[in-house]
Amino acid sequence: MALGILWSGWADLGGSWAFMGYGASHYASFFMFWLVNMHFAWAGTESIKWLETLAAPFLVLMGLALLAWAIVRVGGLGTLLAESTRLAGEQSDRTFAQFMLTLFIPWVTAMVGYWATLSLNIPDFTRYARSQKDQMVGQAIGLLTTMPLFAFVGLVVTSATVVLYGEAIWNPIDLVSRIMAEGGSQLLGLASMGAIVVATLSTNIAANVVAPANSFSNLDPRRISFRAGGMIAGVIGILIFPWRLLDMYQTWLISYSGLLGAVAGVLVCDYVVIRRGVLLLRDLYTEDGAYTYQRGVNRHAVVATFTGIAVALVGTLHPSLAFLFNGAWFSAAIVAFLVYFLLMRSETTTGDSP
Repeated sequence: MALGILWSGWADLGGSWAFMGYGASHYASFFMFWLVNMHFAWAGTESIKWLETLAAPFLVLMGLALLAWAIVRVGGLGTLLAESTRLAGEQSDRTFAQFMLTLFIPWVTAMVGYWATLSLNIPDFTRYARSQKDQMVGQAIGLLTTMPLFAFVGLVVTSATVVLYGEAIWNPIDLVSRIMAEGGSQLLGLASMGAIVVATLSTNIAANVVAPANSFSNLDPRRISFRAGGMIAGVIGILIFPWRLLDMYQTWLISYSGLLGAVAGVLVCDYVVIRRGVLLLRDLYTEDGAYTYQRGVNRHAVVATFTGIAVALVGTLHPSLAFLFNGAWFSAAIVAFLVYFLLMRSETTTGDSP
């Protein structure tokens, strides 16, 4: 869209040619954005740190500017908060049980699935912290302030669209398009799209590039560097056709969040319950230490993970079990936690190695 503001013919690039429902301009934009992501993966962790450091205050300022725009346009914050009840629409007629099972749990799971990527790969960033206190304070300041702020901004701005346009516009790109269609300045459009691009870039690199880059590198550190791992992740990111995932956004989030929930259940159980927060640092980096298990694989962890995933997927077999899939992250995490605990506990009593 930003290129469309600068060049009116951008949307017509390639004529009527289309692939999987998208035209040449869409794919050109996608690959340009992909190249920017790959640049930061290639440049390494210092470039990512530089990007995140600059992006955070910029996005906070843009969020506050958007909040101010919404308040001024509708004549006050009180009007906006009053209109927030209209966002529920017909959903307000549902019973509490229907609301919880059909709306609240699935969407909370979807949001947890979105943030679960970061929660699992936070150690990829906190490993550079000077102390445990530094990473705890950093996460508390970063997450407990910005998340409520942007949730509030989203609610207020969407309420403003109900007042101004008679409908709730949740997608910021659709909102920018509406503003531009009503005579908004090019500078405003470019600034808005610039903020969206920076937000998407910083989030995507932190959530979807750093973790797989480290994971691929850990498979064979001698042959696969962080840079090579990032390139592998980038290529796989194209091969899975991410634009097709847009057609099943909520289903996709719920599905893969179930997988991540099982992983989280095993990690939390192992660190908090089994290890009681104590890790043998030297053994983490040796081939014959306490964490070698059998050829480097903890079978109990694998069994627990797949069991958690299986339980979540059972929810797709019958409507009466749908809550297992709708709350996939939670059901998978709880089951994986319990199974891993029982398997590791049986190991200590029998003396078998996992």
